[in-house]
Amino acid sequence: LTEVYSSSPALGRYFRSAQVISFSNESSTVIYQLVFSVPPSTEGFIENSMNPDFIRNILRQNIYDED
Repeated sequence: LTEVYSSSPALGRYFRSAQVISFSNESSTVIYQLVFSVPPSTEGFIENSMNPDFIRNILRQNIYDED
């Protein structure tokens, strides 16, 4: 995750860290925390770039690009 988000053209400059919070072998579930340093209120930044769907799609696109 660190490599994916730190090299992202859209979020790389804001990305600070990724940490696994919980891991379950039984259900193959990982809960992780991403930390970003967000600029002072830039209109629309939080709503657009920090939107959970947008962040998830960056990871998804990286997975597709590797295939």
